[in-house]
Amino acid sequence: PTEQAPPKPSEAPATTPPARASAPTAPAPARETPTGGAARAGSTADRADAAEAEVLRLVNIERGKAGCSPMRPSEGLDRLAGALSADMANRSFFDHTDPDGATPWDRARAAGVTGLGAENIARGQVDAAAVMVSWMNSDQHRANILNCDFTALGVGVHFADGGPWWTQDFGS
Repeated sequence: PTEQAPPKPSEAPATTPPARASAPTAPAPARETPTGGAARAGSTADRADAAEAEVLRLVNIERGKAGCSPMRPSEGLDRLAGALSADMANRSFFDHTDPDGATPWDRARAAGVTGLGAENIARGQVDAAAVMVSWMNSDQHRANILNCDFTALGVGVHFADGGPWWTQDFGS
């Protein structure tokens, strides 16, 4: 690599609030497209849907190895995660706190999403497998993924030049 441009960050520290009481777990239902069925093949939205579903699948494999119950997909957390990934791409930042100073919990509150427990972000990994390797090789990201108290997951990916941008929002 050349030294002409600063390196692109591939991950940022995970964000987790203070510990909280655990919640009951439930098996993860199958994840569907926003329309409830198969979407047109080849679109960027289809690619994102497939990548997001694969992240959930890979998360649940890792959680199973650790003895945790599978996470269930959450529409609210999905919207929250997708919005952050798109915002990071559109406004050229890479951080849990956006340029307006809003934290993950501020954004969740504004979106009417309750129960946010933690957030993982990453940038530049080409696919779900690569981003999961990156997160699992980071102590704090791995801790969020393997936190058995979290029962719901939202995943958002935004494919564009300079990315992709990945977000996981964990909740109960």
